[in-house]
Amino acid sequence: MGIRFGVSPIAWANDDMPELGGDTPLETILADARDIGFAGIELGGKFPRDPARLEPLLDGHGLELVGGWFSGALLVQDVAAELASAKAHLALLKAVGAPVFIYAETSNAIHGRMEAPMTSSPRLDAGGWRRFGERLTALADAIAAEGLAFAYHHHLGTVVEGPDDLEAFVEATGPSVGLTVDTGHAALGGIDPVTLIRAYPRRVAHVHCKNVRRPVFDEARAQGRSFLQGVLAGMFTTPGDGGMDFEPVMQALADIGYRGWVVVEAEQDPALADPRRYGALGLATLRRAAGMAGLETVA
Repeated sequence: MGIRFGVSPIAWANDDMPELGGDTPLETILADARDIGFAGIELGGKFPRDPARLEPLLDGHGLELVGGWFSGALLVQDVAAELASAKAHLALLKAVGAPVFIYAETSNAIHGRMEAPMTSSPRLDAGGWRRFGERLTALADAIAAEGLAFAYHHHLGTVVEGPDDLEAFVEATGPSVGLTVDTGHAALGGIDPVTLIRAYPRRVAHVHCKNVRRPVFDEARAQGRSFLQGVLAGMFTTPGDGGMDFEPVMQALADIGYRGWVVVEAEQDPALADPRRYGALGLATLRRAAGMAGLETVA
């Protein structure tokens, strides 16, 4: 396959802040995603966890399930315990044919804490990276054996945030540990997403495309605000808005021969940023950039 375009439901309903879009019905999210022209959607908090309910719901809207985020705790529990915690999530993804298991370590993360400043992100020492890397690799091997790509999501407010974290992460893990390249989290974490793609082509397992409003982020960080407060202030937006150019991103993906999902995602307040309008803008921007890069796209 070439690349396919999906969307995250977080633009309609934010699982970290249920007050953002909490009253939006799942039917609205799915219908909007279909009508905008997306081929797939990621798992969200409003989605049923029973495959017998989820699969016909998606089929009825002409959507595929791209994958789903799993909040991990490998820093505080072993691989066997983590696999037990992930059993139901993995079974759901397998049952509906989702190709990607999106994972992030959240046991000590601060991105979900309204009172924690962005400057207080956790860090690991050399011994911590060694243990974490060994566990991550074993977990990714197990997920791969189940037929899904393991895609670790680097994220502001977590142990994989900046360039040094990313370098340590790659050095500590085996090739089964892929990456969810998130353009927005990369840029605000001090990582050039184009450089990331080109530096670790065999690790690129999944792609999230969001844009950033850097002045908003810089001000929020300087004032000691939290990640969630930065989101509320508008530090993220979709491709086509904000300060990033996505043609180089698509060109980098084309150059490494990426084949898989490219997901439009932006944490915004849906009362201020209409999900349909911003979703359509993001998709049109990426389609245009992909065409310029010569990327083969699949409907």
